[in-house]
Amino acid sequence: MTVAASTQYRTFIDDLARSESGRLLHSELGRRWPETSDQLTEIARYALLPAGKLLRPLMTLHAAEAVGGEPSEVLSAALGMEYLHVATLVHDDIIDADALRRGRPAVPTAYGIPNAIVAGDHLIFSAFAALADEPRLPQDRVAAAVAVLAEAGRDLCRGQMLEAQLVDNLEAGGRWYAEMIRLKTGALFRAVCHIGALLGGAEPDAAAALASYGEHVGVAFQIRDDLLFYTATAEQTGKPAGSDLHNGRPTLPLLLCYDAAAEPDRQRLLTVLERRAAGDNAKWVRELVISTGAVNSARDRMREHIARAHAQLAVLPPSPSVNVLSGIAHWTTSEDS
Repeated sequence: MTVAASTQYRTFIDDLARSESGRLLHSELGRRWPETSDQLTEIARYALLPAGKLLRPLMTLHAAEAVGGEPSEVLSAALGMEYLHVATLVHDDIIDADALRRGRPAVPTAYGIPNAIVAGDHLIFSAFAALADEPRLPQDRVAAAVAVLAEAGRDLCRGQMLEAQLVDNLEAGGRWYAEMIRLKTGALFRAVCHIGALLGGAEPDAAAALASYGEHVGVAFQIRDDLLFYTATAEQTGKPAGSDLHNGRPTLPLLLCYDAAAEPDRQRLLTVLERRAAGDNAKWVRELVISTGAVNSARDRMREHIARAHAQLAVLPPSPSVNVLSGIAHWTTSEDS
């Protein structure tokens, strides 16, 4: 399950999706979530398909292969990582009142908030069921993987609560942002790699290295997402423009801008966030963030985490799957990816 080496990291994930592992995941996801008259399954299928990049399950497969495991034996578990990820997206769209996801109505918009809550919960339980559905693997590995997934789920919840506490508060955001994204985003990336390593039979040092790699990639990925408002259009992202700003969320570019801006601009920025006045002020905020150098500073932070991720991969023996994991890290920091 390898993918050809690519020097064009902007298209790396597209190439990976067309690889053997990518095609298998897409095919199996459709097979396991068929069209049906059962409403709960219908909503879950709507959330899952058409699939996104399937980045997290791909990382699970390649983490397993990187330590000598057989990817086909962890396929169900890898798909479970996508179930949990999509569940968090469904719940995020409820919390943020976002009407669009991947360029179409979000699940709460299409099916209503009560049904979206239940469907998100269903996907979470399906993730744990997927881990248990690996009969060829030693049960001690499966039990360890379940514990890792549970820990990640708890961290995700803590991260979401912490983010809510930082809304409209750029002072506190500057102190707690790093911990918030480590929990809210880094935890799941950490888990998908750690689970792949455990199910693949990794030694403790290798499993720990892959877990750390995943966490750093996840943090970098969140910073990349924070930057999209300043570097991409709503058509490119498939999400409403300025959603974070409208919700008063303290993203890294905003926090760095607040630190660097002159006092009058700092006060106006606080007012924009407190009044949720994104519509009329979005252009001004974007220009201020760029002019203060906050976009470039955020990119520097992102690249620091990717350098740390690469350092963790260095403890593993060279292999095609390690190359893929390295390529994913490079892709995270590529422009317009």
